[in-house]
Amino acid sequence: MSTFSLRRNTCYLKLKTLTYYKNKIVWITGASSGIGKAMAIELSKHGGYVILTSRSKDKLEKTKAELQDPGQAEIVLLDMADSDAIDSVTTNLLQKHGHIDILINNAGISQRSLTLDTDMKVYHRLMNINYFGVIQMSKLLLPSMVAKKSGHIVTITSVNGKLGSYMKSGYAGSKHALHGFFDSLRAEIDDSGVDITLITPGYVQTDISMNALTKDGTPQKSMDSNTAKGIPASTFAQKALRQIAKGKAEIIIAGGIESLGLYLKRFLPGVLRKLTAGRKEA
Repeated sequence: MSTFSLRRNTCYLKLKTLTYYKNKIVWITGASSGIGKAMAIELSKHGGYVILTSRSKDKLEKTKAELQDPGQAEIVLLDMADSDAIDSVTTNLLQKHGHIDILINNAGISQRSLTLDTDMKVYHRLMNINYFGVIQMSKLLLPSMVAKKSGHIVTITSVNGKLGSYMKSGYAGSKHALHGFFDSLRAEIDDSGVDITLITPGYVQTDISMNALTKDGTPQKSMDSNTAKGIPASTFAQKALRQIAKGKAEIIIAGGIESLGLYLKRFLPGVLRKLTAGRKEA
């Protein structure tokens, strides 16, 4: 491919990203920090109206203040573990706006504890936030998208949604469940006009390991070195939004070691098991 063709294709992709989000209503959960905050900031550059959701009003106010156009955003407080609140908040937003063009399911929590030591309440919390809250909100929005024959549900999963790893049994289980659910949903609504996108991140520089649940449900409160060395959240957001605009069914944004793990899981699972056995998170 010539240099001219490469430049033309790059310009086309940038233009498509700009136009895809313009004047669309985009709801982002977990928008107070990390990936969610970075995606909100990037979306604001492309003319989207952004609904920012998390449990922390103060943090959401900071996110909103960093948007290119804070006037094109609103804050909605919501705990993704609260089923009743998800129902009422989603219903209210649909009544207010009429529809949501794009839902970005980003809110989630991780885990750092051995299965033998982990209280069942930790597994319930992981599933309630990472899985049940996500599919509940998606199901509530889906009928209006199908009726409109337009919409996009984007879900941030993890490399751990493809392969398990040490001290992350509950987290990996919840992320695996998302892949099963949304792959099935995509097959069911293939001709509806609604797109389903799964994004599989590797290590991204966020507070996910700081907030990860330990065996009794308390946060770890320390940063894993691999997370600290991961992709900057702003870089992740830019890459993700370009691929979402292309209507990709699944997007993997990961570094070398995570990409290798995915390759081995698919083609050499025995090798992967030997390499990961007893391997603690760095």
